[in-house]
Amino acid sequence: MPRPLLPRHNRYDFHPLTERRDYSWPGGKRLAFVLTTNVECFAFGAGMGHDPAKTGEPQTHRNYSWRDYGNRIGIWRFFDMFDEMKLPAGHNVNSLLYEYAPQIMDAIRKRGDEFVAHGRTNAENHRGMWEADEERIIGEVVDTFVKHEGKAPTGWMGAGAYETSNTPDLLKEAGFKYLMDWPMDDQPVWLRTRSGPILSVPYPIELNDSQVIIHRKQDSREFCDMITGQFDEMVEQCEDHPLVMNVSIHPNVFGQPFRLRALRLALRHCLEHRFKDRVWVTRPCEIADYCYSLPPGIIPGS
Repeated sequence: MPRPLLPRHNRYDFHPLTERRDYSWPGGKRLAFVLTTNVECFAFGAGMGHDPAKTGEPQTHRNYSWRDYGNRIGIWRFFDMFDEMKLPAGHNVNSLLYEYAPQIMDAIRKRGDEFVAHGRTNAENHRGMWEADEERIIGEVVDTFVKHEGKAPTGWMGAGAYETSNTPDLLKEAGFKYLMDWPMDDQPVWLRTRSGPILSVPYPIELNDSQVIIHRKQDSREFCDMITGQFDEMVEQCEDHPLVMNVSIHPNVFGQPFRLRALRLALRHCLEHRFKDRVWVTRPCEIADYCYSLPPGIIPGS
């Protein structure tokens, strides 16, 4: 048998949307609307991390404190806005936040929101890591959540969304039910691992304020127009196919007051839309739990 012309992976098969089986979300809803924050801590003067002014700048007091603004100020504005809108959220959180900013973790717990494991710190990622080292770090992250919450998180979002060739296998073996590192779909998809399937829940690389504002240098209103445009299109398309719309925001980016106002308007548009009877406002873990409850053959890859 001839070898393929291009390197391939074996995590999932090509399965176009038009050939998939139909299903609905709980209550007959058709669009799962999810808001995920990214709450991160960084090393001072070392490690990895974005700079707001110039790509590739060294780690300095300036870019450290710009990111720390999200923990000191921005996330609290998010919490106030979520409370005002009665909006649940999933939070991609570094486990070292328990040490650095435990008040944030207390607030997430008090709201009843979801903790999604986001590595130890975004000052590191797993790219190029040996399997034994990655396994040890994943185990450390799980142990930290169990120590403070009394249970392990069910979802994983890698720091920087980076993986090694072993990451899905290690996550499955560590007890995770789903991950959000593979932005290839608007529906959940089962991924293969050496120890059985793990679910991929859609997470955006496009509808992500870090990509739009920091990397592409677009402004906040363009991002908020993306949110409303995405919603308006998906709330119509979901008549034919159940979909997931996940919005990714960072408190150091949209926690800035001038951006927050535009975000609030965009979220209100989604929550108060005339087709809101089609929309399931939820958290990533609830999407995963529902997919696990469906019979084989419904979710692609099952």
